[in-house]
Amino acid sequence: MAYLFLGLAIISEVFGSSMMKLSNGFKRKLPTLGLVVGMGLSFFCLSLALKTIPLGPAYAIWSGIGTALTALVGIILYKEIITRSKITGLFLIIVGVVIMKLATS
Repeated sequence: MAYLFLGLAIISEVFGSSMMKLSNGFKRKLPTLGLVVGMGLSFFCLSLALKTIPLGPAYAIWSGIGTALTALVGIILYKEIITRSKITGLFLIIVGVVIMKLATS
């Protein structure tokens, strides 16, 4: 169940981060509300996941996968340019998350 909460935390964080771009510096109300709800739900679900999952791996998974997915949202939805450096960075994030998880297994 803890990993379900962690997954929900990641999805909520990616949603909130995506809304941040649409909020235009908190000038647009609906995306700003989406940002607040997404981030609030993310932290709530992360806190529930932390009841079972150790902090280090949980935070590494949450932030790493969240960062990678947010970058993909930028590339797919916002037509941001994908470069070799971005691909390398995303790959290294994923490798880091895997190493953190393996270190606690």
